[in-house]
Amino acid sequence: MKRVNITTFAFLALLTATSVEAWGKDVLLPYGDMNRWTIRKIHESAVIGGNTKTLYAIGPNRTIDGNKPYVNGGGSPWATSNVMAKVMGVVKTNNCVYRERHGSGYCAKLTTHIEKVKVAGLFNINVLAAGSMYLGDMREPISGTKDGVKAMNCGIRFNQRPKALKFDYRVHVADSPSRIKLTGFSKRKTVPGKDCAVAVLLLQKRTEDANGNITAKRVGTMVVKYSKSTNGWVNNATYDIMYGDIRNNPRYDAATMKLRSTDYARNSKGKSVLVKETGWASAGETPTHMILQFASSHGGAFIGSPGNTLWIDNVRLVY
Repeated sequence: MKRVNITTFAFLALLTATSVEAWGKDVLLPYGDMNRWTIRKIHESAVIGGNTKTLYAIGPNRTIDGNKPYVNGGGSPWATSNVMAKVMGVVKTNNCVYRERHGSGYCAKLTTHIEKVKVAGLFNINVLAAGSMYLGDMREPISGTKDGVKAMNCGIRFNQRPKALKFDYRVHVADSPSRIKLTGFSKRKTVPGKDCAVAVLLLQKRTEDANGNITAKRVGTMVVKYSKSTNGWVNNATYDIMYGDIRNNPRYDAATMKLRSTDYARNSKGKSVLVKETGWASAGETPTHMILQFASSHGGAFIGSPGNTLWIDNVRLVY
């Protein structure tokens, strides 16, 4: 991978500077305390009401007024599922990640909901949207429901080998025994199985070929699902990162930890391509990238239960 942005440099510089001194301790990810937020004021098209909507981004304290594509600022490595879309000339927003008070500061609140937009004679869209925050960035504006995933640049450059991921969390799980699928233009479908909130950390060793295709070997894996509501906050939750081929590990869950080809990243040419995991790296391998994502629903795009909510704060790596 040849292309490194300013956000990635800032992340690595801070992580390197702190991890040497904090070996055997916790290292807070940049903006991982969730206390700084960028407020965006987006003006939706008059044809759908012309309302001004507030979108939240994990970044430097500032307010951006106007329909400007968002670019990570202040060295923040975080992106969210809060986006500005422009479909058939109509500007619409989705906001399902919120800034919320927690103690003397803030936390991130991720929630699953149904986003609706109707324009007579043009379209009538109902989309199931899950709250998601992840390391990477999003290219705006989104031009359609099928383009949202491809607009994500999932993962950042990372060459460390942390022992675990630690964070504070709170969960509210919807009561429904099944989930729904709403893609925007198709009918509502029922998906078996209770919805769960999820946290995913993957360490990859990526390679880009001459044609810009990206493949990866899986170096490290940590996936946890939350199927029950908590009674308030759970602080300092710590989850070990498993290295190498973990298929014989008793904690291995094939449904959530198997090799995957669902994440998109921008290659050195600036094109969005699928990252295809082709195998398991050796247990001692050094990664080139880290994927870290928190989401209020676990079933993939457009699948979940409205009301599912995950609160996240103080995201740290343990060395």
